Amino acid sequence: MNVLEAIHARRSIRRFTDRDVARADIETILEAAHWAPSAKNSQSWRFTVAQGESLKSLLDVFEAGIQARQAEGVDIGSAPGSLAIMRQAPVAILIHNTEGIHPWKARKEHESWWDTATVQSVGAAIQNLLLSAYEKGLATLWIADIWASYLEVNQWAGTDAQLVSAVSLGYPAIEPKLPRRRPLDDVVTWRN
Repeated sequence: MNVLEAIHARRSIRRFTDRDVARADIETILEAAHWAPSAKNSQSWRFTVAQGESLKSLLDVFEAGIQARQAEGVDIGSAPGSLAIMRQAPVAILIHNTEGIHPWKARKEHESWWDTATVQSVGAAIQNLLLSAYEKGLATLWIADIWASYLEVNQWAGTDAQLVSAVSLGYPAIEPKLPRRRPLDDVVTWRN
């Protein structure tokens, strides 16, 4: 499989089997993520892998945070659905940005530039993770809804780094249909 084939064939999966994922496969996937390009070679991504009882603990913390936000009257959107999906997968990977600024913190203009550059770098690492997982026959779902429990998840992970996302990882229980894409002409402007 070449890179373009993986890009076109990879899908976000929302149903997983309970089959365990080998640690060696997870390490290979994380190695691919670690080779992503990064702003000024900052390599500011940090990964926390949760499996087994650790995963159950993480997801209980995620659920408690969702309940706390709901009690505060915060619209948590699709977070409960994401939690249900995460409970199916045998692995969750938290992704943090050590160079990032928490979203509620004030920042100077140049700090915003750097924050944006490092978040883009972490996004590239996540894309490498997703594609390398697909190559190994694994399924993934990139989950931003973890932010509904931002502080609780960070406390669980033992970090004060910027929480960027989570990725659920496992074997697919479904084969989703090809998603619609806008025509390329709708998203590209040529200036010759």
